[in-house]
Amino acid sequence: MSDDTQKNAAGRKVTEVAVGVLVQPDGRYLLAQRPAGKPYEGYWEFPGGKLEMGESVEAALARELHEELGIDVEASHLWHTLEHDYPHAYVRLFFCKVTRWSGEPHGREGQAFVWQTLPADVEPLLPATIPVLEWLAAEKN
Repeated sequence: MSDDTQKNAAGRKVTEVAVGVLVQPDGRYLLAQRPAGKPYEGYWEFPGGKLEMGESVEAALARELHEELGIDVEASHLWHTLEHDYPHAYVRLFFCKVTRWSGEPHGREGQAFVWQTLPADVEPLLPATIPVLEWLAAEKN
């Protein structure tokens, strides 16, 4: 799906990202902290990463969550798509709700992570994370 030649209306390259919204049966969800040396270092986000050339959202999600958290995705579905214009990159985020996985999540890249309930009590939140929390809250109501 990813294609390095994709541009948005302003002519900026579009970076496609698969994002996992891991949700426990009790409604808790997982947030990870961006590691040192990356843009928005220390901000909290849902885990995931860039699609590689020719890779599907589902394949990228499974690969990234295994690389970052050491888990194997067993059940997920594309939930929402959002485009966000950061100063360093224009991203198209494919948020996938992950409802079943094997393995216990652990920060394989040294990143911190926390299980949260609404509202989130960690800060700062990556800007594109905020709408996801609103979508989760809307589902509860």
